[in-house]
Amino acid sequence: MQTGNTVYFRTKPRIAATATVAGPKECAGVVGKYVDLPLDDDTFGEDTFERAERKMFLYAVQKSIEKANLAAPPDVFLAGDLLNQIISASFTARATGLPFLGIYNACSTMSEALLLGGMLLDGGYAQTAVAATGSHFSSAERQYRYPLELGNTRPPQSQWTVTGAGSAVLARGEEGPALTCGTVGRVIDYGVSDVNNMGAAMAPAAADTIRKHLIDTGRDPSYYDLILTGDLGVLGSRLVKDLLWEKGIDISANHADCGEIIYADNEDEFQGGSGAGCSAVVFNSYIYDLLRGGSKVNKVLLVATGALLSTVSSGQGESIPCIAHAVAIEQGRTFDRETN
Repeated sequence: MQTGNTVYFRTKPRIAATATVAGPKECAGVVGKYVDLPLDDDTFGEDTFERAERKMFLYAVQKSIEKANLAAPPDVFLAGDLLNQIISASFTARATGLPFLGIYNACSTMSEALLLGGMLLDGGYAQTAVAATGSHFSSAERQYRYPLELGNTRPPQSQWTVTGAGSAVLARGEEGPALTCGTVGRVIDYGVSDVNNMGAAMAPAAADTIRKHLIDTGRDPSYYDLILTGDLGVLGSRLVKDLLWEKGIDISANHADCGEIIYADNEDEFQGGSGAGCSAVVFNSYIYDLLRGGSKVNKVLLVATGALLSTVSSGQGESIPCIAHAVAIEQGRTFDRETN
């Protein structure tokens, strides 16, 4: 069933298991004790940062499959990353041998993968799926901004790309938090061209998707225990709340941002975390644990955000088009009547 940009999953695909791996900076904060493999070296024993990113990706995918204890290999692997030609995802697909659908929506790839995976399971085209993404600070800096060797000063509006990867196994069944509905985002561009100011660029896309989701579902923000944006950081989080407030929507009571959460105890990271690995690590470790743990967090709207830029477009003076996709994840057997 579909209403506007929102699809409802009648079979309620479950997140059967998740797995994460993250670097030492990321594990120094609140998510550290929830990560499956906290690294003490962001090279992960490899001779390049790109190979380290690929190794993290593969670990997260294999570990999530192992934890899901499936009777057969997953039917499909949906994944992408920030590097050219999504090489971390592609090389992971090569190593696992899984049927592969490579996707790219920058830092919103985690929610995109969950959304598409839910559609495949709900439509009967697959029984199980793996949704994954990741990023690495050093590989992302090299590709999108400046090589680390240049030692460029980071401006105060900047964020720190998360070094980490996260994977979720979706399956039909009764165990695990359920995907109940999801809203496909639109590309929104408010004319921000500063490649260091990701929060300001992405906040309008997050606001647009959240607003559309609430309109489509007829829900009040209070329906959710947590409205979790992907990687807006401190500045972007303030902006998304302001933009929605102007439309008569108040999410201040239950909004949190993965970019704020992951470096909450580190004052050196300016606006917080960013990158595809940001929402992948935070959701698939800390938030997933809250959903499974019988806490007060039973209904989460995950709204991962992505800046769809490249060095080519930025070098030609283009502004930064952005996207956000929303997925509702609910724990328990009783769901809103609109999604039954």
